[in-house]
Amino acid sequence: MARSDPKSSENKLLVSNRRASYLYFLSDFLEAGLVLSGSEVKAARSGKANLIDAYAVIRDGEAWLLNCHIGPYEYAHGENHEARSKRKLLLHRQEIRKLTGKTTEKGLTLIPTKMYLKNGRIKCEIALAKGKKLWDKRETIRRRETDRETRQAMRQRG
Repeated sequence: MARSDPKSSENKLLVSNRRASYLYFLSDFLEAGLVLSGSEVKAARSGKANLIDAYAVIRDGEAWLLNCHIGPYEYAHGENHEARSKRKLLLHRQEIRKLTGKTTEKGLTLIPTKMYLKNGRIKCEIALAKGKKLWDKRETIRRRETDRETRQAMRQRG
């Protein structure tokens, strides 16, 4: 499955879930559309979205994004939305079928990694995730620190 590049010139990154790569082994990235109300779109564009505890599930042949927090939009007085309501993910039927098989058989989870604007539409990048054990998390920290040290050493030399 191809991974889209949310950093390209036409895409604007709204929010990313940096903690996901620390807690999970991520694979099979997919781009999904989101069904949002007007106040949710305005709030997400103004930076009031949060993917920290969010996850996706597949129920009755449909993909849903759960526990994603999109704060209230201050200018939508009476027409505001619930902050943690479930939101529908727009995926092709073949993609949903493939994800259903992988999540039920292998015990994988669907985690949103990024939310971004693409051609005026809000997209969500989801990934198949497998939980890391404590020693895997320590290894991730160790690798990150050694990479940082080598970059600093190269900068000081050059």
